[in-house]
Amino acid sequence: MQKRLTEIIRGERPSLSFEVFPPKKSADFETVRQATEQIAALHPSYMSVTYGAGGGTSNYTLAVAQNLESRFGVPVLAHLSCVSSTRAGIRTRLDALRTSGLRNILALRGDMPENTDAAELEFHYAAELVEEIKRCGDFCIGGACYPEGHPESATCEEDLRHLREKVECGCEFLVTQMFFDNSILYNFLYRSLRAGIDVPVVAGIMPVTSAKQIKRICAISGTALPQRFRRIVDRYGGSPAAMFQAGVAYATEQIIDLFANGIDAVHVYSMNRPDVAAAIRNNLSSIL
Repeated sequence: MQKRLTEIIRGERPSLSFEVFPPKKSADFETVRQATEQIAALHPSYMSVTYGAGGGTSNYTLAVAQNLESRFGVPVLAHLSCVSSTRAGIRTRLDALRTSGLRNILALRGDMPENTDAAELEFHYAAELVEEIKRCGDFCIGGACYPEGHPESATCEEDLRHLREKVECGCEFLVTQMFFDNSILYNFLYRSLRAGIDVPVVAGIMPVTSAKQIKRICAISGTALPQRFRRIVDRYGGSPAAMFQAGVAYATEQIIDLFANGIDAVHVYSMNRPDVAAAIRNNLSSIL
């Protein structure tokens, strides 16, 4: 049986994990398989595989996860989103994960579908998915959290209330949205503890290796970009090689600072980039 993720992130040594995503169509599966296998060969603490709401993409999530687990022995955290799913569909997916020996799930709401009447949805919040998973078996369930506050929450306090509800429903650990200023995470952890949230928190780090990424990141997440980081992009964004090196160095510095301050679980949004994952791993070779 697959090792529970909480055992890994609570281990004696720091954990470093990488996130990958499945292909959108079958023609891309081989390319994705090769990329994810190269990352698995770096011996990460675990890998997470994202989830697409569409039937084909979600099936690829399972295929990628099974390959990593069976061929490389890398523990896998399978993403599962609910807002576009029925309860029957979620149970079918959980049965497939259980049959495959996968026990670690990151429970997510997912993006709200456009032009949909909310009253017609069977799931509205990730907490409802957590409850459903708990009813369906002995899974190790994680959830997402937002150090700068969820974009849809009116206040950070409201966001923390919802986060505590998710933990009370059965979340055993949390993985953060990306952030580029570690003080944001430290402040969030302090506020979380005051709100009664005491499960392990995994810090999510995004190495930015191209200027084009910045616009997309800001549009999707709304995360704040420190002036120091902006200067790096302004200075090196015009050179792909220089921006790659600078982006990896910035992410590495974040991770070392996190480890030095007792945050021993870091998850890298490597985006199917073996070169990025390898560069980060090599920079930490004597630390891990």
